[in-house]
Amino acid sequence: MAKEPADAFADALSYATDAGQRLVLFLDALRQRGLQYEEHLSQLAPHVLDYDAELICDGRHLPRPVNYVLARIAPPQGLVIDETKRPFVIVDPRAGHGPGIGGFKADSEIGVAMKAGHPCYFVGFLPDAVPGQTIEDVALAEAVFLEAVIARHPEADGKPCMIGNCQAGWAVMILAALRPELFGPIILAGSPLSYWAGVKGQNPMRYSGGLLGGSWLTALTSDLGAGTFDGAWLVQNFENQNPANTLWTKQYNLYSKIDTEVERYLGFEKWWGGHVTLNAEEIQFIVDELFIGNRLACGEVRTSDGTAIDLRNIRSPIVVFCSKGDNITPPQQALDWILDLYGSVDEIRSYGQTIVYAIHDKIGHLGIFVSAAVARKEHDEFASNIDFIDVLPPGLYEAIFEPKSEAGANPDLVGGEWVMRCEARTLDDIRALGGNDLDDERRFATAARVSEINLSLYRALVQPWVKATANPALAQAMRALHPLRLQYEVFGSRNPFLSWLELAVPQARLERQPVADDNVFLKAQEAVSTQIVSALDNWREMVERISEQTFRAVYGSPLLQSAMGIDTSSQRRPRGAAKSKLHAELLAKRIEELRASMASGELLHACVRALLYIGMARESADERSFEAIRRLRRQGEHARSLTLSDFKSLTREQFFMLLIDQAEALRALPVLLPPDREERTAAFKLIEQVATARGPLSGEAADRLDEIRRLFDVASPVGSIAPGKLHIATRQRA
Repeated sequence: MAKEPADAFADALSYATDAGQRLVLFLDALRQRGLQYEEHLSQLAPHVLDYDAELICDGRHLPRPVNYVLARIAPPQGLVIDETKRPFVIVDPRAGHGPGIGGFKADSEIGVAMKAGHPCYFVGFLPDAVPGQTIEDVALAEAVFLEAVIARHPEADGKPCMIGNCQAGWAVMILAALRPELFGPIILAGSPLSYWAGVKGQNPMRYSGGLLGGSWLTALTSDLGAGTFDGAWLVQNFENQNPANTLWTKQYNLYSKIDTEVERYLGFEKWWGGHVTLNAEEIQFIVDELFIGNRLACGEVRTSDGTAIDLRNIRSPIVVFCSKGDNITPPQQALDWILDLYGSVDEIRSYGQTIVYAIHDKIGHLGIFVSAAVARKEHDEFASNIDFIDVLPPGLYEAIFEPKSEAGANPDLVGGEWVMRCEARTLDDIRALGGNDLDDERRFATAARVSEINLSLYRALVQPWVKATANPALAQAMRALHPLRLQYEVFGSRNPFLSWLELAVPQARLERQPVADDNVFLKAQEAVSTQIVSALDNWREMVERISEQTFRAVYGSPLLQSAMGIDTSSQRRPRGAAKSKLHAELLAKRIEELRASMASGELLHACVRALLYIGMARESADERSFEAIRRLRRQGEHARSLTLSDFKSLTREQFFMLLIDQAEALRALPVLLPPDREERTAAFKLIEQVATARGPLSGEAADRLDEIRRLFDVASPVGSIAPGKLHIATRQRA
């Protein structure tokens, strides 16, 4: 029903008053952002950590100095840290922004790790790189940091867990391949390791390198910066992925919710506007070897002494957390390195590798490591169950999260609000997410070759002239005039035209009159905003479609591919990780050793082998089963002498025996059992407790439990056990 003229006039007057006040407060929020930006950049080591930190190691004082530092996070008052738990080391991305996003607020990666009782450390960096530092130097510095953390926690039951956010993820993986002995589990949050991967019609960022003709533009930008690359250009790339948010939604959301949004907006902008720089050598390595070359996953990256970086050298469990809603690191870029390195799950197991992945349905890139909801669910579960992940048998798993209220049996064995279950997966499950076909691989390989040629031509013909022209003063001026910096500067303290806000803002707050939700003009405003967002989204989709079509047409040309040395008739992928004959020989030797030792051991080995045999029928592992084992170990007389590392080695040994020859491993089981029937009965009762911790067994798993009962030669049903017998199943190897 149409409103009366008087009502319409009242709505207009109310809306005009509200809009005017909102505009004043909106401009004041931008002014606060500008002042915050200036204050943030004036700090020696700007960061956005929400915790007090103590400097442990300054990378500038190392033999190969870098601008990275290691800090210990001080737990909030009242929070108790268990020094026997493995430390967590969080590494933030140096991709244009400053450090601290991993501990941005209480519900963060740092927050949930400390809540689980783990000591926490943070690897951050200063705004400007040390002249001459390289990515290899940074990796060596982080190795020193890890050594320092390990030395500070000699009583910890396990090596440090390292979390690599976004860009930091591949840097952590490089170090883990070079120094695997330093690492406990590795968590990769939104980290791209397979840069060519993606789905047709999506993930347009992967086409950027080819459409720009390769990495020559990176070299030009660094040369104009007098050997320094401005990280604001990397941030600009992220901004360009979502023009609707960049050009409208972010500001409109602040304007329309000015009474409630300012604090959150300023908190995020403090990090988003903290631009840092990289050395020319660093960014050129990143673009050539990773973004365009995609060499890391194939073992083609080498250190300065010629050592090949093979990710298959990593011995720690790897947890990959990604999202279908992430257009910066889609699941394919986060996971397809597994397909590049391994031909099957058996090959993953042959390297003793455990890989667990979790895929969120809709969260965006930044939400993977800043969203409070994600911190309270996925990161909380990873932190609480890091030891469970560490002892998982080698293989490929998907982490499934189920609400505790729906989990069913034994909720007292669940620490948080969610139950984490690791389901066994195959490489076909990764392939089912979508990805490149052979033609796509040829296109990207062609783009990489074109990039190498263009970069060589630039260095030979243009670079000497650019370097002769560029100087530090010009480079500084270019950084100051970057559009992303200007949007902060124009609302800063040096803008005299905003001085009137000091009087207008208190008055606007005093007389604040928010408009009613049913105001017709407010609804019109929302409708206009929706139309603007829709138009910008349509523009983005059109640009992405044209970009993809152009890339596919240009680099799909058989003539160009042949000119670049790409064999268009071969059915082999242009790139893939090399196989090792030595690895095959060592594997065969290890298999023979395991066959020969199947009948060696005692009751503890028999119990672990039996539990694995039952669990393999379910093809999944549940945190409740591990918690049951943990509690039983605590009660055991000899359990404390069995470290987590010992238990992990024992579990893997028994698991491989079952994989190699299940029938023989079961036939040898009675040889490991003691002659005392009461002792066997107590041990079987423990096996049954752990096997049913997640609920009653059924089907093949139930049949296997009955088979173990027969092998243990105990009566059915099993009677209760005395508390004093609990230590029997946890007795150490003699």
